[in-house]
Amino acid sequence: MSDPSDPMAPDGKPSVPPTGVGGTPAPEEIGPRRGSSTLQRLVTWALALACFAYLWVRISGAAGDQSVPAYLGSVFASVAWDRWLMLMVPYSVLFLLIDTLILWRVVNWFNAKIGYADLLPVRASAYILSIFNEQVGKGAIALYLNRTRGVPGWQLGSSMLFIMFCEFYYLLAWATLGYSFSSDTLPEQFALLPWLAGGAALFLVLWLLYFRGALLPGNALRDRPILHAFKQANLGHYLGVVVLRSPALLAAVAVYTLALRLFGVEVGFLAMLGYLPVIFFGAAIPTPMRAAAITLWVTLFPDRPAEMTAFGIVQHNFFIFFNAAIGLLFLRRANRDLFGDETGNEEPAA
Repeated sequence: MSDPSDPMAPDGKPSVPPTGVGGTPAPEEIGPRRGSSTLQRLVTWALALACFAYLWVRISGAAGDQSVPAYLGSVFASVAWDRWLMLMVPYSVLFLLIDTLILWRVVNWFNAKIGYADLLPVRASAYILSIFNEQVGKGAIALYLNRTRGVPGWQLGSSMLFIMFCEFYYLLAWATLGYSFSSDTLPEQFALLPWLAGGAALFLVLWLLYFRGALLPGNALRDRPILHAFKQANLGHYLGVVVLRSPALLAAVAVYTLALRLFGVEVGFLAMLGYLPVIFFGAAIPTPMRAAAITLWVTLFPDRPAEMTAFGIVQHNFFIFFNAAIGLLFLRRANRDLFGDETGNEEPAA
């Protein structure tokens, strides 16, 4: 989140950034951020180009006398796309419903009472903005909650951090469970998972003790507004997010396993349970076209580089764009909720 870690001015009132015309940030406010934003884009594009160069080399090695585009084209031509869509469309809808459920639950815990149906349009519409920048999508949710429920931006930022923190543990827990069931079918590097899980569990214990005041009681960091959700949360809140999110991963394991078979690659459900959380960690790296996640597929299945490249491209990018398409269905309602009161129109322009 881009929220400042401490938005309170010395007089105890929330500090309001200077604004320009129409409420947009003034040049002096946004100026210092442009350099870091440009650097971030350069780094992510450089990483993506490195990933695609690696994929090109791997595919060209397997293509033989064929060109890389022709070889990849033959893979795409072999897929039963109607069956693939029958898997991916329901999964995308289910993900939206669960994603909204997590947001609704956490916001009601730590921020404000709000109905699930009230959050669904803005959560769905935010996927449109997330195509370009995930943080802008979260900013739209923050704007909605600020205007409709008066939730301060830093407070929602704290809740978003809490969700991200829980998702790390959720993915690590399922990856470790998958490894315990199918360690003999996974790369040897996956043997690190139980050690990582043990270290993460110890850290969580210390983390909870710190925010309960039992550890470093005189430390004031826990009182910073951006850690608002963590100070209120108990172990049940952490476990609640993991439990509520888990059906999405289990559905993904089934969908990705069956979809991969349509690309001619056989893998068991338990093996996919070990693979998929690691892939989702890679998908969290902000590279264009989810290049890092696609590269992970090829790394995990090195003997099928073309199939795994094609699979990774369509799985991750269809998911992003189809969710955005679902968001278009809710955009009119989200716009009305955000701007209708200000403009006096029921259907204002976004």
